[in-house]
Amino acid sequence: MRVRSQFIKLKRRSVFHLFAQKLHNEWFPNVKGDILAGIVVALALIPEAIAFSIIAGVDPMVGLYASFCIAVVISFIGGRPAMISAATGAMALLMVTLVKDHGIEYLFATTILTGILQFIFGALKIARFMKFIPRSVMVGFVNALAILIFMAQVPHFVGISNLTYIVVAVTLLIIYILPRFTKVVPAPLVAIVAMTVLAIFGHLELRTVGDLGNITSSLPSFMIPDIPLNLDTLMIIFPTALALSIVGLLESLLTASIVDDMTDTDSDKNKESRGQGIANIVAGFFGGMAGCAMIGQSVINVKSGGRGRLSTFVAGVFLMFLIIVLGDWVVKIPMAALVGVMIMVSIGTFDWSSLRTMTKVPLTDSIVMVVTVVTVVATHDLSKGVFAGIILSAIFFVAKISKVHVKITSNSSNQETVYDIKGQLFFASVQDFVKAFSFSDQQKEKVTLNFAEAHIWDDSAVAAIDKVVLKLKGNNKDVHLTGLNDASKKLMKKLATYDQPNAKPSGH
Repeated sequence: MRVRSQFIKLKRRSVFHLFAQKLHNEWFPNVKGDILAGIVVALALIPEAIAFSIIAGVDPMVGLYASFCIAVVISFIGGRPAMISAATGAMALLMVTLVKDHGIEYLFATTILTGILQFIFGALKIARFMKFIPRSVMVGFVNALAILIFMAQVPHFVGISNLTYIVVAVTLLIIYILPRFTKVVPAPLVAIVAMTVLAIFGHLELRTVGDLGNITSSLPSFMIPDIPLNLDTLMIIFPTALALSIVGLLESLLTASIVDDMTDTDSDKNKESRGQGIANIVAGFFGGMAGCAMIGQSVINVKSGGRGRLSTFVAGVFLMFLIIVLGDWVVKIPMAALVGVMIMVSIGTFDWSSLRTMTKVPLTDSIVMVVTVVTVVATHDLSKGVFAGIILSAIFFVAKISKVHVKITSNSSNQETVYDIKGQLFFASVQDFVKAFSFSDQQKEKVTLNFAEAHIWDDSAVAAIDKVVLKLKGNNKDVHLTGLNDASKKLMKKLATYDQPNAKPSGH
């Protein structure tokens, strides 16, 4: 009993030690860097959240509450440390019609349902399908997002005033030059504080955060959407919730992969999917709109030194601190300073090496990347660009592997013609396969189809082989199939009809 008791104690200590180590690795490996990075992100989140709220047609506080709730919740249960999730533009665009036609309460209900669907998708391990997204689509996604980030800043500084241009330029210079001398404090934070102080005490005429919308100094409170709980309501909110859940997960999982590459670490994508779902459920019950991962803010976080969950948590908490405690100062932050930060983010986000390698990589990869970028920029919808890139990649892949080579060898001594088939036989390659055969009477009496370097994939391939064999037999040829691998042999046995009585060349 004593030995068993000691064993249990050792086991508990071991489990506690592993938990403590995991807690430290995810939360406290980089406390100073995470706190400072979180502060920078919080400052950049405010105008973004307000702008996205305006896009959706709701009060600015809806976006701010969503950003606070989602960032805090995801910091605990997300699968990708240092990634920032909050209210986003892509999600806001999908809400416009719903809010216009049915009102804000239906938006809160839709946000909750979005979270439920995302949690279900995470439980079903939908993240495993990420492996089907080619690198060219990922690069296109990143480059398109960099362009969209830049385009979103244009209305805030182009044609405003010469002073705005100067402040943007000075902000860019601070962010670019300061890291060459010190990295103790993130350069974007220094730039925002410096420009804000200059604008306030220099009485500069600049557009500020307060010009975007009113900020209320109050915490979000728990509420249940005031809507009828019936099938009609479900029919109203389900289409929007499904679209939001898919777009949100797509952006979140792609952003997670990008942060993985930036930090040279791995993450649990299924856990992230479930976490996004729970975060949106919480946001909906606290008066927020649905959100997802933000690649721009995630890049700011990582580039500012954020590496752990603490950075995401600080971003959410400090965002609310700014609103509640420092609201009077926050509204005075010049938009030009935040524009400068986001322009630098867009420059850092864009994969400039992809331009240099466009002539080196296969042409199809370059086309996929360009189509992804153009589609996203034209539609302002990241999901449409990604889907277009995936479909185009699939078409190129099918075209590439649909080439079938048939080599014909005749042997006069034993009156035999051998067809050596090389390639993948499936719906896209069967036409070329059939055309490679000659069905004239001048052929040798014995015909062998050698599939040693081929693979039969589907019903179309079996039907094509049926057609060839039956036509050859119709010309009184002795036909043999050789070299079939186990999988091809099994498929042929199940579907082929050429050896059945009264079989016809038309297939089955």
